[in-house]
Amino acid sequence: MSAKVFIDGEVGTTGLQIRDRLLGRDDITLISLAENQRKDAGARADAFAQADVAILCLPDEAAREAAAICETLPTRLIDASTAHRVNPNWVFGFPELAAGQREAIAAAKRVSNPGCYATCAIALIRPLTDAGLLASDAALTMFGISGYTGGGKAMIAEFETGEVSGNFLYATTQHHKHLPEVMHYGKVSKTPIFVPAVGHYAQGMIVQIALHGADAAALHAALAAHYSGSRFVSVRPLDQLQARENPKAMNNTNNLELSVLGDAASGRVVLSAILDNLGKGASGAAVQNLNIMLGLDEGTGL
Repeated sequence: MSAKVFIDGEVGTTGLQIRDRLLGRDDITLISLAENQRKDAGARADAFAQADVAILCLPDEAAREAAAICETLPTRLIDASTAHRVNPNWVFGFPELAAGQREAIAAAKRVSNPGCYATCAIALIRPLTDAGLLASDAALTMFGISGYTGGGKAMIAEFETGEVSGNFLYATTQHHKHLPEVMHYGKVSKTPIFVPAVGHYAQGMIVQIALHGADAAALHAALAAHYSGSRFVSVRPLDQLQARENPKAMNNTNNLELSVLGDAASGRVVLSAILDNLGKGASGAAVQNLNIMLGLDEGTGL
């Protein structure tokens, strides 16, 4: 029998991407609402009640309201918003995080999909804190750039109408919404300095973390060991240097590629992570989590 899935907010950027990945699958039956019902509380409640799993592609407050509607229902939830990412009652939906995380997702009633920047940062940081190679109170500086689709419909419109031209930095007050989950799941106590940017291209993301006095070989070995056998996360060989890093290299995949770059001799090391902000950074991760929760091959549709 196919599982019934309701995407609450299916007309948004992430919702549309998830819907496209699920359409045509014979193991999934999508529950959809007519346009005039999408904000109707009764119609949404009925859709939640019918669904085996609902995926919330909503602003934070609306996601909290949806979770409250489902409180007494058997419906399982995947939340793509920021609302529940550090909530202890929700399982963090990064299967590659640590031993047992995939099993926790499989058994969970509530799963919080990671943020795109956070997925990159946590993927680099967590194996190193677990291995004792990165101090929990390390003063980290991160730089990231994403395609403009990461900003949703409003930002997409700004770029595609020509209202905005070129790249720009943002969140310069150092309160980016992904920092709490980076710290919590990266196991770091000191808030990183994070300089994010939006690029004048649609999709693709790179996050880099600069370290001084680092042992590149040891860092690389820890990352390679952590992700050994991983289906979607790969670690580039240490000696595989590239003159240019392309944030679009993983586009249209659910892949995440990690690298240890820089000058190993001087200990000036740059940790690098590349993914598709619409793939492993959003909709692909949601579908991967959905597959795990339903007991299916986690790569189905990816």
